[in-house]
Amino acid sequence: MHEEDHVRELAHALEEHPIEVTGSGSGDDRVIVTHDGAEIFCYAATREQAEQAQAAVKKLADEHGWTADFELMHWHPTAELWEDPDKPLPQDDAQLAAERRERMAQERADAEAEGYPDFEVTVHCHSHRDANALAHKLEQEGIPFTHRWSTVMVGANDEDAATELADRLRAEAPEGATVTVEGNLRSVYEERPGRRFWMLGGLGG
Repeated sequence: MHEEDHVRELAHALEEHPIEVTGSGSGDDRVIVTHDGAEIFCYAATREQAEQAQAAVKKLADEHGWTADFELMHWHPTAELWEDPDKPLPQDDAQLAAERRERMAQERADAEAEGYPDFEVTVHCHSHRDANALAHKLEQEGIPFTHRWSTVMVGANDEDAATELADRLRAEAPEGATVTVEGNLRSVYEERPGRRFWMLGGLGG
């Protein structure tokens, strides 16, 4: 049987028998389980719960004679990356600022390598005419954009640039327009942010 079939069977077994964990202290004792290809993702609120989830998945895999590799990762809110949970976190404002600069630089590098911006600033206008006026202004300034009827979207290569652009457009957009910032859907899908911890299991035959 192909390893992806094993994953589907295991995911189905986990749906029928949800992983029971304890120790959050907040009543949030539910582990969210998803799968993609030959990988299973278990999202938990704490490291203790993630380790309990790993033990439960390993037990099920062993019962079926499947081997599994595990990886425990922690969601770092400042770096906005899944990282080794044993990696030290920033301890002061200077370290936080340095880490944010590193993240902005990485986002710009990723955008250049991928060929599309990681963030989008979207302006929802009241009318097609208002959107046309904004689009014309951006075009005159040489700013790339996408125009869809009453909506204008402008890409940004990092979060700080997106925030700065959104502040500017809120001041310059036609009256009544709303401006939002969000991650480019392609990058959002690829990142799959979830709970604070996830445990990755890859199954073999």
